Amino acid sequence: MGRFMYNRGPRVDVEDRALNHLQLVMTAKLRRGEPFPFTWRDDLSLGGGRTTVWVHPASALVFSFTGPRSPDINRNWLRDLAVTASQPGGLYLTPEPAR
Repeated sequence: MGRFMYNRGPRVDVEDRALNHLQLVMTAKLRRGEPFPFTWRDDLSLGGGRTTVWVHPASALVFSFTGPRSPDINRNWLRDLAVTASQPGGLYLTPEPAR
């Protein structure tokens, strides 16, 4: 279980495979200078709500992985995540589709 951290503030635990795909989508958008919101569901121990952060080129993002290897990439999942990131509601984790 990896962790995404935003500007020394909000953080969320995300499975390494999903976190790797999120990282690829986020860095691609930021390289193009495209800011976007990123939303995740909070753990039930935190009330089960949701958190949204505004991701922009000056954001301090940390992707911390527990496993040593990068997983293989599902291009269909990257496409699906990139589509959500370009929508008005912004990026959120979608289920992994079949390849």
